[in-house]
Amino acid sequence: MAAVPKGFLRYQVLELLSESPLSGSEIMDKIEKKTGGSWRPSPGSVYPLLAWLQDNGYIKEVPGQESGIKRYVLTEKGKQLLEEQRKLKWQFGNGRKIFAPPLFGTLWLRIPSQEAEELRNAVIRLIKAFFNLGMDLEAKFSEQTLKEILKVLNETAQKFEEMDKKLKGEKL
Repeated sequence: MAAVPKGFLRYQVLELLSESPLSGSEIMDKIEKKTGGSWRPSPGSVYPLLAWLQDNGYIKEVPGQESGIKRYVLTEKGKQLLEEQRKLKWQFGNGRKIFAPPLFGTLWLRIPSQEAEELRNAVIRLIKAFFNLGMDLEAKFSEQTLKEILKVLNETAQKFEEMDKKLKGEKL
């Protein structure tokens, strides 16, 4: 993941600490696992965030069984911050704050503007639908829905790959 949205790391750390006491390295490991290995936050982003959260009373250190390993848990103030973050995530997911990623402003520059606008709108609609579906699946997991999502994504990716090969003049 090249660029991580502002607040993503803080939200992930708060969510993880709401589940169990963790150290900085455990947080990095869990986020890496959660993102399927596509992103591992650096110590230079995790540890200053933990210090800031602790300095502002959102987390506290818990006595560890292993010497030298600091683990943290949410305080009441931290739980309130997490609830606020969840509400923002919900609002974003319901389209109240959806913005086109900057990439879409420069993507498809050689396509006539009307068609490029239609492409951008379709991609934004797809991202919004995918984001909402992900949040709903997280709230109410269904193995059947997950299988359907995977089927649609794999079929769509295959069609895009075929279209790209066709454009490049490659044999299918």
